Amino acid sequence: MKTTVLPLRAVVLLLILTLVWGTSWPLFPFAMRQISVWTFRAVTLSAGGLLVLALARLGGHPLTIPRQDRRSLIFSAIIYLSVWNICSGYSAITIPSGQTAVLGFTMPLWSALISWAILGETLPRRLILALVFGGSAVMCLMVSGLAAYAHAPAGFAAGLLGGVGWAIGTLIFKRRRINAHALVVTGWQLLIASVPISAAALVLGNHVWFVPTWQSLAVVSYLTLFPICIGNICWFSLIEIVPANVAGLSSVLIPVVAMLSGAYVHGEPLGPLQGLAMLACMMALWLALPAPAREMSTEAGEAPVSPALIPNPSLTQPADG
Repeated sequence: MKTTVLPLRAVVLLLILTLVWGTSWPLFPFAMRQISVWTFRAVTLSAGGLLVLALARLGGHPLTIPRQDRRSLIFSAIIYLSVWNICSGYSAITIPSGQTAVLGFTMPLWSALISWAILGETLPRRLILALVFGGSAVMCLMVSGLAAYAHAPAGFAAGLLGGVGWAIGTLIFKRRRINAHALVVTGWQLLIASVPISAAALVLGNHVWFVPTWQSLAVVSYLTLFPICIGNICWFSLIEIVPANVAGLSSVLIPVVAMLSGAYVHGEPLGPLQGLAMLACMMALWLALPAPAREMSTEAGEAPVSPALIPNPSLTQPADG
């Protein structure tokens, strides 16, 4: 069995990716002090989608999606990106942002569970153990935040629902491979997801005209440029260097960085229970994602890894962290 050796460029990309996505979570409450979560998501998704498509165009990639792939693109974008962005945004302003990140990044666990319950795929012992660790992480967060959840139970539920939506959208997308460059697929997904969110913003937004402060504009611009655009650029560059499941392992550290960032920026709780939750989440995600050597062994002719466990490079990351 061969082992995977990451080149220096891949290591640098992983570090940038973890920092960009992990440190973005504590900034959400700042971005939504003056605008609603609906308006915030509508602006960042549409602007990010246009920027990513512009980058794809500059790279010489055609922006068209084959007709037979458009239905899959639309459904996966709405279920994944629309649900994820609204739920994670709402959760981040009602409960500590670091805990929202931990809840959202349980996505591989939900993906495995849905594959077993609905698609009839067999769960190996490795994945069953991952579900146990994931459930333990959620329980630790529930115990440590009972007082906060009593006042904002919807925030906790929204964090979990965001991870579920991310998982379902990924499974839908994997049923049919879209024949287009990853940048083009991601750009269109962002724009498609922005349509229902923008429509909801017209109804559910604040409906108050004002000139936002430069601080709000700076935070929204940062979240659009770095987590959505630069984060995705690093992700797609990483996919070209290493197998997709090796790149997927980078998500293990993102909720940890998010919780540490939330403790530093907002003074969010960071005690023994939060530490246990982070440790359990890291173990669960490490177990749920296939080991790097397994994909290499598949290339050598050994038994392949179940497709339900291999993240699709276009959908394994939320648009903003």
